[in-house]
Amino acid sequence: MIRENLEQVRKNMAQACTRAGRPVDSVTLIAVSKTKPVEDIREAMSCGCTVFGENKVQELRDKTAVITEPLHWHMIGHLQTNKVKYLPGMAELIHSVDNAALAKEIEKQAAKHDLVMDVLCEVNMAAEETKFGLTPDETPAFVKSLQELPHLNVRGLMTIAPYTEDPETNRPYFRGLRELLTSINTGLPQDKQMDILSMGMTGDYMVAIEEGATMVRVGTGIFGERNYAI
Repeated sequence: MIRENLEQVRKNMAQACTRAGRPVDSVTLIAVSKTKPVEDIREAMSCGCTVFGENKVQELRDKTAVITEPLHWHMIGHLQTNKVKYLPGMAELIHSVDNAALAKEIEKQAAKHDLVMDVLCEVNMAAEETKFGLTPDETPAFVKSLQELPHLNVRGLMTIAPYTEDPETNRPYFRGLRELLTSINTGLPQDKQMDILSMGMTGDYMVAIEEGATMVRVGTGIFGERNYAI
């Protein structure tokens, strides 16, 4: 099932890129493996997947302890400050930075390991009360503040759009995030400009690609429904 699902997702991604006049390799597929067993991840690996996203630090630790092959692991879920210490050297990109305390803790832990952590700022484009993230108005100043931290590298923006039966309803949020990134970049020096837009999930990743996503996070579309009982 995973192989067939991946073939369909990649085909859909290629079609969306064509519609947007973009090269297929301009979008990275993140296989969201949260709650999924190691066997499923290995099957996806056998189909060429190299980038995986996890929501919980402990689950990421458990899986990377077993899967030692050189993969790209992303932390895509809400992150508590007391869990940051585990991520340097394990997560390649943190997608969900949305407050100063978290940013300072990432800076502290990255400095301990003498490395620079790539991060994305999470923006709550739809102003959903149940979701984390900055407001669009807060984001420019927050990005600027993070660029003063020497062990953080702000690579771009991330959003989680509302769950919807009609992906077209999320197009304005994806377009808005792209426009926000472009606007912020105009005020940044060339070497500090952001290049990642992490947006789009199983139900709407094709629309997200059409609106400029450089990373899409697909879980159910690859692995099937999640088991939340774990």
